[in-house]
Parts: sequence; C-alpha cells; structure tokens
Amino acid sequence: MDAVIGIDVGSGSARAGVFAADGRMLGQHSRPIRQWRPRPGFVQQSSSDIWGAVCAAVREATARAAAALGEAPAIRGIGFDATCSLVLVGENGEPVSVDPDDAPDQDVVMWMDHRADAEARAINQGDHPVLRFVGGRISLEMQTPKLCWLRRHKPEAWRRTAAFFDLPDWLTWRATGSDSRSLCSVVCKWTYLGHENRWDEDYFRRIGLDDLANEGFERIGTDVRALGATAGTLTARASAELGLPAGIPVGVSAIDAHAGGIGTIGATVGGDMGIGDDAAGNEALSRRLALVGGTSSCHMAVSAEARFVPGVWGPYAGAMLPGLWLNEGGQSATGSLVDHVITTHAAYADLKRDADGEGCSVYELLNRVLEEMAASVPFPALLTRELHVMPDFHGNRSPRADASLRGMISGLTLQAGRQDLARLYLATIQAIAYGTRHIIETMNEQGYRIDTVLASGGGTKNPVFLREHADATGCRLVLPREPEAVLLGAAILGGVAGGVHPGIREAMAAMSRAGDVIEPATAAVREYHDAKYAVFRRMFDDQMAYRALMQAASAGS
Repeated sequence: MDAVIGIDVGSGSARAGVFAADGRMLGQHSRPIRQWRPRPGFVQQSSSDIWGAVCAAVREATARAAAALGEAPAIRGIGFDATCSLVLVGENGEPVSVDPDDAPDQDVVMWMDHRADAEARAINQGDHPVLRFVGGRISLEMQTPKLCWLRRHKPEAWRRTAAFFDLPDWLTWRATGSDSRSLCSVVCKWTYLGHENRWDEDYFRRIGLDDLANEGFERIGTDVRALGATAGTLTARASAELGLPAGIPVGVSAIDAHAGGIGTIGATVGGDMGIGDDAAGNEALSRRLALVGGTSSCHMAVSAEARFVPGVWGPYAGAMLPGLWLNEGGQSATGSLVDHVITTHAAYADLKRDADGEGCSVYELLNRVLEEMAASVPFPALLTRELHVMPDFHGNRSPRADASLRGMISGLTLQAGRQDLARLYLATIQAIAYGTRHIIETMNEQGYRIDTVLASGGGTKNPVFLREHADATGCRLVLPREPEAVLLGAAILGGVAGGVHPGIREAMAAMSRAGDVIEPATAAVREYHDAKYAVFRRMFDDQMAYRALMQAASAGS
C-alpha cells in the first residue's frame, strides 16, 4: 500500500504517523523530548535529542503500520512540522549552544522562551513598516528579538553559527541536506515579506542585525519555498537513522499549529460547498477558524485578500494555504495554564492519588466532580457565577499583544477542597474560551465572518473544554475524524511532495474528514456567557488601572 509519513515535533514530544492516501492512520508512535530551564524565562532544547526521538518514533510507527497491514507500506513522501523554535548550527553541522553558561548540545531556543523581552520592546519602539504584517507589534516569541539577544549576549555563539534555522526547517535540513527555508516559517516568525519574496534589509539594519544584511541573509535563508513544494529527498545517512529507503521526497515543512490547520480546515462540514480553489471555496474558508490547542493555542483563518487585524499576527502571504493570506491569533498559555492551576492547588495531591487508583486522568475525575456539582444548577457553567479568571499568566499573544500582562482570579474563598478545585478548573477553561471569543470578534471586525471552529489538539479530548468553547464563542465546534490532525497535516505535505496528491487543496479534500459537531447553547446559557465575557473584558481594564495607580505611586517616590 502507498503511504505517507507525518512527523510532528511539539514542545514535549516527537511523534510520527503513517497514513494511507485517504487519510486513514495506519500506525503512530511518540517519544518524549527534553527541556532545560537554566534561568527564569529561559527554555532550551537539544536538536540531537529531538532527532533521536524522531528516528525512534518513525521506526516504531512504520513497524506498527506494517503489523496492521501484514506487510510494510511503500512510503511515498514525508512531511515535517514543529514548534517555531530557533536552532543554531555551526560550520560543520555541529550544535552551537544557546545556553547562558554554554551547556553543550543545548542549541535550541524554544518558542516559549522569554529571554528577548527587552529586545522585543526595543524593536516595537521603532517605526518599522514590516511590523504591519505581524499584527503591529513583534512578539518576543518570534525570531528577530531572539537573534538580537544572541548577538548581544552571546557574541561568540553568534560568530560561530553558520545557519539559523526555525526548527521545522532544521528537520528538513537534517533529513535532506537542503538549507531551504519554508515560507510558512520565515513569513510567520522571521518577518520575511512573502508577498514580495524578500527580506526587509532596512529593518534588519535598524534593529542591529546588520551582519545578516551584509551577508545577503545567507545565514537565515535565501532559498525560500512555498508549502506544497519539495525540500529535497531523504539522504543515505537520514534513511539509515529513520529505517527508511533513501530518496523519499520530503515536503517543505510547516509550523506545528499550521500543520494542524492544514489537517482540519478543509474538511466538508454539513452543507458547506467545500473548499475548492475558487471564489466559493474561499468564501467557505472565510467563515472558518482552525483552533489548534496544546501547551498554547493558535487560531488561524485565511482570506483571499490581506486583512490587517490589530493584535493578531499577519497577514501572512501563503503561510498555510498557497494563494491565500493567513491571520494567526494565539494564546501563550492554555493547556499549560490548566495544568498549572490544577497541580498547584491544595487539593491536587489527594485528587491525583484517587485518579491513579481509579485508572483515570485527573481531568476525567474533575469532570465527574463537576457533573455531580452541576446537578444542583440549571446548567454547569453557572458553577462559576462568582469566580472569574483572567488567563494571561504568561502574557497575552492576541489580540492585546502584550507579553507583560498577568493572570488574575476574582472570587477566591478560604475553602480549598476538591469541589473548589473543580470550580477553579472550570473557570479557567471558560477564561481560555473567552480569549478565543475575543480573537474571533477582533478578526470578524476586519472582514471575517467566522461561525465555525475546527478544533484539534490536546484540549479537544476534554468534553468540558469543547462545551465551554462552543457556548462561550457562539460558534459550532467541529472535530476532525482523525484526532491527530497535526500529524495528518504534516502527512498531507509529504503526500503532495511525493506526488500522491497534486496539491494541498486536493490532498486536504482527500485526506481530512469532519467528525463530531458540537453546537453552541442558546438563551440562558448564552446570556450567562455574555455576562461573564463582559467581566473578562473588564478585568483587563482593571489591571491597567492597577498599573496606573502603582506607576503614579512609583513616580511620587
């Protein structure tokens, strides 16, 4: 059987999936990858550790596919996606340490790393036209602030680095030897002007990265390729490590969230006209939002014309679907925020012990507690009437675009039992849903008409997460038939590179299918969420008022 492989490198694991040409999963496997946090705000990884996990995952996934089929599938193409982390490579392909104390092999600055806060603020003080295409403000999660930090704080590493890669592009380089860059990565995270096919030389000189401009941008990429193109073919070295034949085509890579968008946004839903490459298809897409949730969440919408949405990244030319512009909202902490709220609560230890004893997850047990509590109210969301959360514990990516914002909780009592944790857990999920609503409303103000959210990722395995997001946003939520939508998106790119499908839209139509649909509640539930959403918006205003008061006090002292 002809098959394709999708490989996804997330924040905590490397995963591989083998797919048939119609999108059926034939086999998959996951391997953990390490993180190091040498200082507050610093988060690092090792490309060697990541590649070892990728190889192990691919070998096991292909073995499982062969066992399921009774014979080894013929792999026609490979696609990669990964987090938008920064990788430093030396002249001979060796890792260059990004660690403040030069720890060896730690050559990856993770996307969530916040070391470049000062550099991002300095960039945003300048009047740089290129910032129009990142929502008006550069994020410290993007690569040019991190490059500025490296040049300033690690000049020897800066000098030794022969190539700076986004992690998805590092993976295709490691697999094929090609130093090409993905339009998806460089447009979204490096300020490449995809609609003009160029770097903005003036921008790099003004922010202090004139070295890169003087070199003709060779270290950050001069061979930029569109999604759906081929990055190269599998080298003999990589094929031996992966356990695959040499010469397999490898597709141009994508950022992990964008792969999730590719894996979901093209599914036929109800009476939709489909997403063919025409005006009707583009109109159908303009009503859709791809929500990819995990440690953080990304919210992606595409349009035929460039839409400038305040506080939302983009518009990015061709960054997810060729010929269309992408707007990308996001929340810096979603799954990680829920984990933090649960694991730091006084009731967590007892809850975890009981969950382990019952053979279920803490989330499943909390959902059961909420179900029991909801028996006394007309609908479950009412349990948080007096408990409100502002979820910006790790700053706000969209649409406030302010990494300095912080989380807030209103309505705490002296009680700290299991029900109190369940209520706080529910209020946190609702707050994340209100953040999604804020992003959708901001996009719709600029021409989108989003009424359907195609959701994938870890949060979509949680029925409470799904219900609250549908009810809070007023949008129908559509789940993919294949829950591993990010892996599927990577496999779609591999399938196009290998000639299994002629293009990305055709591959999406052939390989992605809609699954369950969750319709939003109406009437009293909607009114309740409208009120809580107003509180959510008010909490931001209150935080700004607190800051003004403290700034006045500081000025007086």
